[in-house]
Amino acid sequence: MLAAAVASGLSLAVAVTAAPTGSATAATAAGPAATGSAAAAALPGGGCAEVRDRVERLEGRITPNGCAFLKRQIAFGEAPTGTPPAPGDLTHPRVMAYLDIFDEEATLWEAGGAPQRGHSVIGNSITGSLRLAPELRYRGTDVVADGAVVMFGQRNEITVKGRQVSYPQIARNVLGDDGKTVQARRYYDRHELFKPIAPELRPLFEGIADSDGSAGGRGGRAPERFRVDEVAARLAAWNSGDVAALTGRMGNARLTGPGLAGPLATDAGKTAYLKRLFERADLELKAGQVAFGATTTYVEWHGRVTGPKGADIPFGIVERFGPGGEWELYFDTLPLIADKAETGALFQRLAAAGKE
Repeated sequence: MLAAAVASGLSLAVAVTAAPTGSATAATAAGPAATGSAAAAALPGGGCAEVRDRVERLEGRITPNGCAFLKRQIAFGEAPTGTPPAPGDLTHPRVMAYLDIFDEEATLWEAGGAPQRGHSVIGNSITGSLRLAPELRYRGTDVVADGAVVMFGQRNEITVKGRQVSYPQIARNVLGDDGKTVQARRYYDRHELFKPIAPELRPLFEGIADSDGSAGGRGGRAPERFRVDEVAARLAAWNSGDVAALTGRMGNARLTGPGLAGPLATDAGKTAYLKRLFERADLELKAGQVAFGATTTYVEWHGRVTGPKGADIPFGIVERFGPGGEWELYFDTLPLIADKAETGALFQRLAAAGKE
């Protein structure tokens, strides 16, 4: 959702939660996931059949608490806002539906901001979001549950200056026994929200595309399934900007990421994309959660980034490895193309556009 958080008083977060300081690592998640891959294959979403037709794909080890979470997450995404809530109104029906997703002491991390804790803070944030974008809706896309971890892929839709804006997001959640989110992070590109009001804001990956527009130049074989024992090496590749290691592991997979009009199929295109990222981003990441489904794996990296627009900024990346040779990246490009003051001004413009 659009959440109040930055110094300017506005920050964008379209979905749900975030993360506290001591998040579970991939090594922690790998315990059940490592042994759960076979279980995931045997249970491709069968544990929560009532939500299957409300998402595009549902896989993994879906426990009762995971199913309860999915129902709450979907209910909020589908609910109409009606009359937007007054500032701080935590009794508004859609605000209450949102808070029903969270434990009373849950933490919520949105792109570019610090973690928020507890119903009061999170509730005040979502009231601001719904006032700014009351038509906010989303539908689940590729969802993988791995025990207490749920990676909820979704497509968000809002209206900015009369124009519908649609963009993907990964909502990563760690659940309690009752299916309430106790810790979550949201991964999406905030630059998508500002295109209608700030066309002068140059995208990070401007000009990046497969040179011939075809699949020519694809190298390697189809990638194998991601394994838990690869976490350390892949984390090192992200932190060192090792483009060859990142692309080499993926073989002929098609790369989709923020700022791309379509998947990159060629080695040259994928290399150019990652090189552009590492030219602007000095990453300091840690391993987060890993979720294994029958055909899909999500891997989370979180930490901080330093670039031309600021230092030590909260940042993270989620990778999705899909069944059809997909390699998808989810992250926020805004900290790499706008500094704190510029970001604040953009949110003020977004708020003003909503009143036009």
